[in-house]
Amino acid sequence: MAALLLGAPSPAVAHGITGVSRDRPIPDWLFGWGAAVVLVLSFVGLALAWRTPRLQADRWRPLRVGGRSASAARRRLVVGRVLGGALGVAVLGLVLWAGFTGTPDPSRNVAPTIVFVTVWVGLPIASALLGDIARPLNPWAAIGRVAGLLVRRATGGRAPRHLPYPERLGHWPAVAGVLAFVVLELLYEVPGGPRLESDTVATATAIYTCWTLAAMALFGVDRWLDRGETLAVLFGLFARLSPLERRDGRLGVRGPLRGVAGWPEGPPAGAVALVLTLIGTTAYDGAQEGVLREPGTELLGWFIDRGVGITTALRLSSALLLVGCILLVAAVYWLAMVGARRAAGRKHRVGALGATFAHSFVPIALAYLVAHYVGLLLFQGQAQLALLSDPRGDGSDWLGTASWGIDYGLIDAEGVWYLQVGALVLGHVVALVLAHDRALALLGDHRAAARSQRWMLALMVAFTVGGLYLISQANG
Repeated sequence: MAALLLGAPSPAVAHGITGVSRDRPIPDWLFGWGAAVVLVLSFVGLALAWRTPRLQADRWRPLRVGGRSASAARRRLVVGRVLGGALGVAVLGLVLWAGFTGTPDPSRNVAPTIVFVTVWVGLPIASALLGDIARPLNPWAAIGRVAGLLVRRATGGRAPRHLPYPERLGHWPAVAGVLAFVVLELLYEVPGGPRLESDTVATATAIYTCWTLAAMALFGVDRWLDRGETLAVLFGLFARLSPLERRDGRLGVRGPLRGVAGWPEGPPAGAVALVLTLIGTTAYDGAQEGVLREPGTELLGWFIDRGVGITTALRLSSALLLVGCILLVAAVYWLAMVGARRAAGRKHRVGALGATFAHSFVPIALAYLVAHYVGLLLFQGQAQLALLSDPRGDGSDWLGTASWGIDYGLIDAEGVWYLQVGALVLGHVVALVLAHDRALALLGDHRAAARSQRWMLALMVAFTVGGLYLISQANG
């Protein structure tokens, strides 16, 4: 996708990394061993020094920003919703307008960059740092609230009636949305077949808009944002990693990682599947450029030998490999849960343990996203101002920045590699901390917690080394 956005003549390769030499001071295998040693040492340190739960309690205190009264907080909440919603609707309108009426070339049209770079990569990272800043910007929430206001006015003040949200659905609509997005991004365009052009992105956006507004009309705006709206669920999930949180219109701080330690509440159905799908789809994106290339070719040949057209065969083979990656990640995760149950004395069901420790994989999902797309964000993100000045690719220059280019010297391939390695290692260390603290709270004994987490350590090492291998293959 990065190469598509940056354009064929660009020296960029996968994930926005420039075509400079990827030689590094030490070989890739040594990075893998080093990462494994860091995780083992972290595990030992946690087992020896972290003997009581420290992250389970909810500790939040408001910041003194713009007054402390409840009425001031409500006013800020309303103003934030109005301004943020207006901005979100404007961006949604820009994607639809530029995508449908502008050039289909994704390297010259702003719509694909907004969707695949700003929204899919930039906002999750910003949410992890700054809290759930995307929720006030949600355009569908703004449209839904305005529609609800109009209904109340038309019916004499009566609030719209909504259906109760089926708890068995949980986060499954968000899981389906992630899969649909990945299919559009990674499986739609095939060599020699249809291109993922800007009007295709706009069409997908329009379909998702209709789907989201219909669901909000049925179940209510806030309920759908909390459970089913893919982007709101994802951004809210990553925002739990941030020390910043807004409650009732008041901005406050909480202890590091306490937000994610409280997820998932309930837990909602599909919570585990959501995290594992995020990891599995990102792993597939890296693996398709390396380790899955030969299996993909064999599957493609198998379909073609049976009379399937080349475009359909490419999509089917890619879809099977994508599903295989997700299932592999899920199998490894549940194997670790089986081992943890045995180590913990078989007092807990495997399914309950899986839901209990799902929160520890949120930093891993973010680490995989950063590792695989940081180059795309650093380089194609620079093109945003130029594309905003000429959103339809018709030669306009609204902001006077249409001639701005991409500075490929911003960071070299070695620097990107270090960012990727750092993200992977840090994400898995944080995951160990979260899992260890939850094990202490669950089992009540630090020795039993340490025994149960040996399987989690093995899982973290496997995911870290696997992630490093995938990005080394993608960057090769």
